[in-house]
Amino acid sequence: MDPHHTGKPIHPNGEEQNCNINYDVVERTIQIVHKDEVGSIKPLAKLRPHQKVKHIIPKTNSYQCNQCENCFANKACLVQHKRTNSLKKSYQCDHCGKYLAHKSSLIEHTRIHTGEKPYKCSHCDKSFAQAGPRSHHQRTHTENKLYHCRHCDKEFDNKSDVVKHHKTHIGEKLYKCSHCDKSFYRNHYLKVHERIHTGDKPYQCVHCEKLFADKGHLVLHQKTHTGEQSYQRDHCGKGFIQRCHLIEHNRTHTGEKPYQCSYCDRTFSQKGHLVQHHRTHTGEKPYKCSLCNKSFATKSVLENHQRIHTGEKAYQCSQCDKSFYMKYHLVQHQKTHTGENSYQCSHCDKAFQRKDSLARHMILHTKERPLVNE
Repeated sequence: MDPHHTGKPIHPNGEEQNCNINYDVVERTIQIVHKDEVGSIKPLAKLRPHQKVKHIIPKTNSYQCNQCENCFANKACLVQHKRTNSLKKSYQCDHCGKYLAHKSSLIEHTRIHTGEKPYKCSHCDKSFAQAGPRSHHQRTHTENKLYHCRHCDKEFDNKSDVVKHHKTHIGEKLYKCSHCDKSFYRNHYLKVHERIHTGDKPYQCVHCEKLFADKGHLVLHQKTHTGEQSYQRDHCGKGFIQRCHLIEHNRTHTGEKPYQCSYCDRTFSQKGHLVQHHRTHTGEKPYKCSLCNKSFATKSVLENHQRIHTGEKAYQCSQCDKSFYMKYHLVQHQKTHTGENSYQCSHCDKAFQRKDSLARHMILHTKERPLVNE
């Protein structure tokens, strides 16, 4: 058969099948040969109308796995996905009972329990359980960013991160949440998001009883038990579990505030702080209490509110037996033990433990009552 043949093959039952054209190859070569069009090599401009008539162009992510909900752009990716899922997991962990497909995977998994870290950084005294995280960490010393986004000036340490980032530029958000208006580039992100609505937290920490909706959050949490801090600042010695936290911390030294509010002139060092600030302008309160009709602008305020329903007082004083719903109330209470007066009057020598106490005192000097937020 002609190696350039891309015409319709004949199925054993005598029916014609649709042509499976590799359009990436077409874009690169600008020409294609069809066996049933002998002697003609059509330029791409003339070929496009022909394709629309004679061929069915496959849609993006049109190959779906019949064992899960994942979709793939081509058949080869689907086959590889099925092959990975079909591997018999015959290696069992003695510590937790988990099964793994390869002996090497079992060895790496066992290090979670044993704490063994055979891969040492050549620049500092840190060590890691796997070679991949070691390589990732070593780039924090050399600042060698291997992968660059072709759409903007962002740089990444590994290929998977830049691939995910590319989709924010060119990808259509095909996966829509059935509970709210949000949509996502990948089915995985949708599944993780929907757990906010369902409350499902399938990932449990092996060191404590905490549950997580996302595996990535579990991995980061487990580092709080092991003490692993992959990213360290040279100047002050502070260490961080995530690189993004190191970058944010660096801004406390440099004073950089790259995130500016589109409604006012305020700027912020962290994107999360900007998002929360935006809600003071828009009035958005996306975090809803499942026990009453109240909603809140931030997750932490929702969690504090829910303790009113459950009666949980998570913040306990280390010097007496009092406990509080909110950390702020604990901090204010602890000042009664230490005698700390953080709020100083600018008109006299008096100082107060609470900001509202100072505001009431200031009336004596200014004869003006402080504004009260309604």
